[in-house]
Amino acid sequence: MRILLVEDDAVLRDVITRSLEHAGHRVDAAGSVQAASHLWRVQPFDAVLLDLNLPQHERAGSPMGNGLHALREARARGDRTPVLVLTARNRTEERITGLDAGADDYLGKPFDLAEVEARLRALVR
Repeated sequence: MRILLVEDDAVLRDVITRSLEHAGHRVDAAGSVQAASHLWRVQPFDAVLLDLNLPQHERAGSPMGNGLHALREARARGDRTPVLVLTARNRTEERITGLDAGADDYLGKPFDLAEVEARLRALVR
C-alpha cells in the first residue's frame, strides 16, 4: 500500500514511517500543509494519515496551519483517497469536524501503531 503520512513531529513521523515500511508499505512523508497538499495533488496514494496541527511551510517559525485545509482541498477536487486523521485534537466536536470535512476515520494521540495499521487495512478494503 502507498501511504501519504502528514506529520510535523519528525520523531513521530520517523517512527510511523519505519513501522509502516516494516509492514511492507511505501510511505511518502510531509511535515507541513503546503508539502502535504503538493504531494497529494501529484501522486496517487492508497491512504493518507493526516495530522491536523501542522505548520504552513516546512521552515522554522512558519505559522501553524490545519491539516483540514489539505483534506478539504483534496475532497473539493474529487479525491476520494481514504483518510485517517491522527491528532491530539480529540474532543467530540473536533472529531465531528474532521469527519464532516471528509476524513474516513479519526484516531486520537497517543495511539498504538498496530491499531493504525489495522485501521488502514479496514479503510482500503
